[in-house]
Amino acid sequence: MKRLLIAGAFALAAAGPVLAADLPPTSMPPPPPRAPAAYVPIAPPVYNWGGIYIGINGGYGFGSSNWSLPASVCAGGVACSTGSFNISGPLAGATFGANFQSGQFVFGIEGDGDWSNITGSASSTNTVCQNCQTSNNWLATLRARSGVAWDRVLLYATAGGAGGSIKATLPAATAPPGASSSSTEFGWTAGAGLEFGITDNVTAKIEYLYVDLQNGSLSCPATTCTTAITVPVSFTSSLVRAGLNFKFNPF
Repeated sequence: MKRLLIAGAFALAAAGPVLAADLPPTSMPPPPPRAPAAYVPIAPPVYNWGGIYIGINGGYGFGSSNWSLPASVCAGGVACSTGSFNISGPLAGATFGANFQSGQFVFGIEGDGDWSNITGSASSTNTVCQNCQTSNNWLATLRARSGVAWDRVLLYATAGGAGGSIKATLPAATAPPGASSSSTEFGWTAGAGLEFGITDNVTAKIEYLYVDLQNGSLSCPATTCTTAITVPVSFTSSLVRAGLNFKFNPF
């Protein structure tokens, strides 16, 4: 009996590897490797045009002026005109404004006040008023702006009111000893511009404005002219300006 037990034990020991080979595996195969995640690029932030800003501007103005003289000054006793003569000169000053943005659309209000040296005179051969001079030494506008933005680029239109000085000078050669008078006149302005965001807070622009002020006037006393007269003096100008603005925190 003892011999049988020992023989059975040896038989089981010899058959163990064979039986183990026939058993199913006790662990799962490793999962297949994952495909790498798709790369989704991050869109750059869209430029924000909203906010209050201040700045400086400078440029050049060119246009025309015309004097409508009464019959008492003109030859033949008939009212006459100097015709339109050219005026031009530089201007520079300060700008302030505020923008509001909705999607691509930008709306706002802008004002500026400029020192100006836009001046000109009728030619020395003008038979009506030789060297009659019109000049402007300050100019201000307050305008609405609206435009479309493409990220850092803003294309806009603008229109509103304008005001400035009109100084008229009658030379002594026309009516000795000459006369001069200055007045503040108001009118309108309209134009368009292109602005670029240099940084989040600094923008640069170039713009065109057409300015039409109500007629100024020259008051010529009887001691200078034959009789006391008031001469209407027109002023229209085209402005081409560049500007640099600093924008505070956006709305």
